[in-house]
Amino acid sequence: MDSRLVVITGPNGGGKTTLAKLIAGVEKPTSGRILLDGEDITDMDITGRARLGVAYAFQQPVRFKGLTVRDLLELASGKKLEHGELCDLLGKVGLCAEEYIDREMSAALSGGEAKRIEIATVLARNAKLSVFDEPEAGIDLWSFTRLVETFEEIRSSTSGSLVIISHQERILSIADEIVVVADGRVRTSGNREEILPALLKGEFSCRCPQRNGGGCQ
Repeated sequence: MDSRLVVITGPNGGGKTTLAKLIAGVEKPTSGRILLDGEDITDMDITGRARLGVAYAFQQPVRFKGLTVRDLLELASGKKLEHGELCDLLGKVGLCAEEYIDREMSAALSGGEAKRIEIATVLARNAKLSVFDEPEAGIDLWSFTRLVETFEEIRSSTSGSLVIISHQERILSIADEIVVVADGRVRTSGNREEILPALLKGEFSCRCPQRNGGGCQ
């Protein structure tokens, strides 16, 4: 698999999150096939896909009472992590390791904090294919800017590919490929230079992308 950054965008309720869950194995397709490097993974569950190198960050992070942030990052990476490695992972999502590595992944964390920690666990996987469902949701502007930089770093320094569900122009502007999904179907897809100008002109019946948050209409 070539390293690529693919952004899936489109109106709310158009099927973007469903598509992400189908890729990750959270949901099962009723028809068609899903291939990973030529291998048919259509009937494979989420655990099997994870073993093959597919990682998924939910739009609404799951809480794990009793597990610390350190525990989650080490489980994701499959090894014990040095303090510097923990700092690097959490720093990429705008969090200070000193404040978070021993905190429990419980309701005591805000939605934005939980979101950033989940993204860090996906980064720790160093997966063949990482799927992020609206990673910008619930995080502040500084962290969002750092996150975009991190996506660019991953694309340039690893062999893994990224699939990002997003409405944000800043994320769309770093994509290699953009896919527009509406009414459960792919409306169009192509390279950024071809698709983004059309989106900015309001084509494809979607007021997208978003510069200041929110979703397409």
